[in-house]
Amino acid sequence: MATDAEIARIEAVLNEFHAAASHADEARYLALLSPEAVLLGTDGGERWAGEAYRSFIHSYFSRGIGWTYVPSQRSVELAADGRTAWFDERLENESYGACRGTGVLQVRDNEWKIEHYNLSVPIPNQIAEEVVSRIRETSESR
Repeated sequence: MATDAEIARIEAVLNEFHAAASHADEARYLALLSPEAVLLGTDGGERWAGEAYRSFIHSYFSRGIGWTYVPSQRSVELAADGRTAWFDERLENESYGACRGTGVLQVRDNEWKIEHYNLSVPIPNQIAEEVVSRIRETSESR
């Protein structure tokens, strides 16, 4: 059963993840990821794993360029074994507005590490068909 203390540890990792990104703190940011971490960005072609993601991060953070996503709501669930957790969070970003982050963390050497993170921009159902149409137009023009 998930304890409040364990959920707090997981939330601290996620909060640190966002804070490190906001400050372009590469060492701090990467320390929160497992070596094989997979991150999915908002663009359909953005899938980074392991060293490829570390190189991507370095290309920005080494120039002092970070990004700020501020969590405003989060749910965390802990697996029965107490070593795996999954979450979803609402995030606010100056450019993208309301976003959603989802992912998985696992305990490695007694520390929670992010194994998988997916950043998305939720699309209201009322405009989904319009957005899908625009995406198809963009894909076809490539």
